[in-house]
Amino acid sequence: MKIDHWSHQYPKLNILGQLKSSAEDFQVTEILGYEPIGEGEHIYLWVRKTGLNTAYLAEQIAKFTRLPLRAVTYAGRKDKHAQTEQWFSVHLPGKGEFDWTQFNEPGAEVLKSIRHNKKLRTGVLKGNRFNIILRQLSSKFGIDERLQQIIQSGVPNYYGSQRFGNTLYDPRGGNLVLADKMINGETIRNRNKRSMAISALRSWLFNEMLHSRLRNGYLNKPLPGDVMQLAGSNSFFCAQQIDNSIIERIQQRDIYLSTPLWGKGNLASESDALQFEQDLAQQHLTIAQTLENLGLNQERRAINLFPNDLEWSWKNDALNLIFSLPSGTFATSVLRELLDVQNNNLAKA
Repeated sequence: MKIDHWSHQYPKLNILGQLKSSAEDFQVTEILGYEPIGEGEHIYLWVRKTGLNTAYLAEQIAKFTRLPLRAVTYAGRKDKHAQTEQWFSVHLPGKGEFDWTQFNEPGAEVLKSIRHNKKLRTGVLKGNRFNIILRQLSSKFGIDERLQQIIQSGVPNYYGSQRFGNTLYDPRGGNLVLADKMINGETIRNRNKRSMAISALRSWLFNEMLHSRLRNGYLNKPLPGDVMQLAGSNSFFCAQQIDNSIIERIQQRDIYLSTPLWGKGNLASESDALQFEQDLAQQHLTIAQTLENLGLNQERRAINLFPNDLEWSWKNDALNLIFSLPSGTFATSVLRELLDVQNNNLAKA
């Protein structure tokens, strides 16, 4: 399973640039979508972390509070090699509190704590705000025009390379190496590693299907029977006929074309789109069957990604990008349409 062959939406500019010269060059701020109300049995923590992964920090919060790990939750995992601000929640019924100034984990700082009446659950995020500096660009030619194209036409909604793990020692990424072992019948006992392997395998198949749509000219061209996802929602419907109303709604970004996140059950597509998706699954039958046997259900994911409020500025050969993305999407999928990003050692650690 390779991850370096997925098609681009636009002609490559052949510009090199440096990503993550420091953690501060890749800043991520969560957009939760609601405000904690100030009372309840859950303590919400607004935490800035640098050089730490989210799961590890949750473990350290559990140790500090002397609570079981299940009492500490977060809405989404954030890149280790970045400076990020995100929410954690600690389940603590009653009036007990903690002195968060005594939480001395290097690279982490609790900026705010507030009570709420509901647990912070995975996936509830509205999105993330990114502030990224790309350094040592080999050229500026075409970058401004490309960014305007991205504003107008978006980028393919690929899962980013982070989903597939460290590529320093294996170009497939460590999580796909684990997925290979799982396909071959090896048991992965570590729950976290098993979960990452399953997620990587499913994401890889999605990227393959998106790549095939793009290569065949169907990234922005709907097929009869395509499944349309409603903007800002997980709801979808099958467009049996492609008429002017469907085309107009796509252009207005009221609905998005989608492709499967593979699992057991029937595909929601019909007609030409169904045949297209079934043919692709047949090309990767072992992977599709593995995902079905793992008990995952058929789901859908939009194939187009539009950065919100994209703005940029230049300082010598450095490009500063600021934009927001919906939850579950990847800034690196935007960056790959701009230039060939080179991670430094920090991003490979």
